[in-house]
Amino acid sequence: RARGGRLYVAAFAAVLGPLSFGFALGYSSPAITELRKSGNPKLRLDGEQASWFGSVVTLGAAAGGILGGYLVDKVGRKLSLMLCSIPYVFGYMVIISAQSIWMLYVGRVLTGVASGITSLVVPVYISEVSHPTVRGMLGSCVQLMVVTGILGAYVAGIALEWRWLAVLCSVPPCVMLLFMSFMPETPRFLLNQHKRSEAMAALRFLRGPHADHEGECRQIEVGVQEEGLNLCEFKHPSIYRPLLIGVTLMFFQQVTGINAVMFYAETIFEDADFKDSKMASVAVGSIQVCFTAVAALIIDKTGRKVLLYVSGIIMALSTMLFGLYFKMVLPNQNNSSNPDVWFTLNSATPGTESSISWLAVVSLGLFVAGFALGWGPVPWLVISEIFPLKARGISSAACVLTNWVMAFLVTKEFNDFIGFLTSYGTFWLFSAFCCLNVTFTAFCIPETKGQTLEQIEAYFRRS
Repeated sequence: RARGGRLYVAAFAAVLGPLSFGFALGYSSPAITELRKSGNPKLRLDGEQASWFGSVVTLGAAAGGILGGYLVDKVGRKLSLMLCSIPYVFGYMVIISAQSIWMLYVGRVLTGVASGITSLVVPVYISEVSHPTVRGMLGSCVQLMVVTGILGAYVAGIALEWRWLAVLCSVPPCVMLLFMSFMPETPRFLLNQHKRSEAMAALRFLRGPHADHEGECRQIEVGVQEEGLNLCEFKHPSIYRPLLIGVTLMFFQQVTGINAVMFYAETIFEDADFKDSKMASVAVGSIQVCFTAVAALIIDKTGRKVLLYVSGIIMALSTMLFGLYFKMVLPNQNNSSNPDVWFTLNSATPGTESSISWLAVVSLGLFVAGFALGWGPVPWLVISEIFPLKARGISSAACVLTNWVMAFLVTKEFNDFIGFLTSYGTFWLFSAFCCLNVTFTAFCIPETKGQTLEQIEAYFRRS
């Protein structure tokens, strides 16, 4: 057999990190709903404070991405993952014991830092331990566990008070710390550190006793660059081309408007006469989990580019429909001086929104399904595959930093966009970006299905 069953155990231990990261992202929605009505005036959030509570986690994650890029090359993939459980748990302890809004912010920043490290290290770990035939499926499990964590936080938020929800959110990182302590470091990192016997032991653990460990070890050794990375090497296409592809992928993932659409979700469902917006959030989370799971199951058969095409086209159509919905519901919004989402929906032409509210709900479902099928999981998978070993830490850090900074800007400046471009103009802009990302996929992204990491590296060296 080409792969041992213990490979799946190692992958499972690693994806407890993205599960923790999903819980950290999903925590804000139920917590904000409660904290805005808190009986303690020191912890009661107003609109501006709630937006900071939600978005400050992305700033922490941007810092965590830079830190993760340093850690992953210095202390290794395994130890980086074990270390990131510390800011997760410490962050939730600060939130649980919070006596002021600033303590809530500090706790969110700490869980953000841990999320940033996780989002960088886990895809690298999984891509380096995986066999090429299952690398796509296991790599897609990163995003699957993120959306599962978000859904878990939404569901638990219905039953649990915000402090108890924080206690629950601190469980996955503790379990990850325990599991990862029994898992091997990646063979590529060990060979890069000249630890050949340990690399062979890791391969025996991951591939089972009957695989050709010696052959795979020799193949990896050919690709391992012993010398360090100098900045002047970034002028070589084999290093700057994958970096540019990775950064552009992360830019496009955020400017498709996923965070903005999720921000609108509760408002849209309330508009469509859904009585319980919390249950509506659970419905959206369930759609994400289902379609991310579908992507994970088919990605090694279809390839990465096909999913990006299908996903980009579905998202372009659904954001176009969103724009149409707002154009019909808010015909006079050009004159509106108030960019607030709630204000613009409440000032809609009476009767219009209820008659076509189905259009908004269909658009939202289509958009979330489209994103989950391709532009959610695939960019994270591709950046874990395309970077040469010696530039993996710094290149991954640049991509994660781009992703989180763009996530922060899109979330924080969303209302300003609506004030400047109107609601329908903003969604049509997202639609244009979705069309651009399909074009980018066609001309710039190589297909990595079924190739070893060494073959992908050789492709960029040749081109």
